[in-house]
Amino acid sequence: MTITITTAPCCWGVDDITNLNLPDWRQVLDEAAAAGYGGLELGPCGYMPLDAGTVSAELRRRDLYVVAGTIFDNLVDPANRKGLEHQTRQICAVIAALPKPPLAPGQRFPAPYLTVMDWGHEARDYAAGHSDRAARLDDAAWRGMVANIRAIARIARDHGVRAVIHPHAGGHIEFADEIARITRDISAAEAGLCLDTGHTFYAGMDPVAVLEAYWDRLDYIHFKDIDAARYSAVMARRIRFFDACAEGVMCPIGDGCIDYPAIKALLNRRGYAGFITVEQERDPLNAGGSLADLRKSRRYLETVGFARPALEATR
Repeated sequence: MTITITTAPCCWGVDDITNLNLPDWRQVLDEAAAAGYGGLELGPCGYMPLDAGTVSAELRRRDLYVVAGTIFDNLVDPANRKGLEHQTRQICAVIAALPKPPLAPGQRFPAPYLTVMDWGHEARDYAAGHSDRAARLDDAAWRGMVANIRAIARIARDHGVRAVIHPHAGGHIEFADEIARITRDISAAEAGLCLDTGHTFYAGMDPVAVLEAYWDRLDYIHFKDIDAARYSAVMARRIRFFDACAEGVMCPIGDGCIDYPAIKALLNRRGYAGFITVEQERDPLNAGGSLADLRKSRRYLETVGFARPALEATR
């Protein structure tokens, strides 16, 4: 089993590219490398330049690679189809041309991936983590979302990129019934899953049980940790997901309540090979703490057995 730990720009508060407080993307590359991560995600569309030559040069300067791109947008609205397809072509054209991530023996699909997340619905945002409050899509709207995801996945595949559906707090694929439904309606041949320990916990599920239940669909994993006291506090309020993150509900891995020794035992038993991306959403105004927190998360993961592998990379 060979696992490589990477990170993502959301650890610096990069989720909304219209936010004027985002750090420069080259600072994110500098600090990802300084924290000991060999690779990272591209971040939301437009954060890093959509120019493979520019990004490649900066990655090579720091001995980094990009493990995934991201679609983080309204997947439900049929009128958004053209925009989603345009983003997908832009992102996949860039990530497919960047320095290649390593390929581990036993890894199901080579990176880079395209993580596909639904976002942009106010009512669901305020219901994040509350399955009983969250209105589900009707059948017609669900079919429209499925059609949009299939279109994204087809374009990604044409670029040699594996699309992975990412259940996300505050989106229309968040809770247990929605994960079950999307995996019934979109086959493994069309798209895999990127399961996130933090989002599954935030949505009231056991991350170990969810990883086990969807093992046959799992191509890529995100690691987060959750501060139990802050989680309890935000669950008692009406609050948007990213506002909860700005209040520190996400914490360095090992400081929270998610059972990472149990997750490591599951990955060992199942023989997971490939990538795990460490994330810790925050307000970008607090990005001054990102480097220290990422180092802390990486050190903790080493204590529970996630060593720094020297992969025989296929680049």
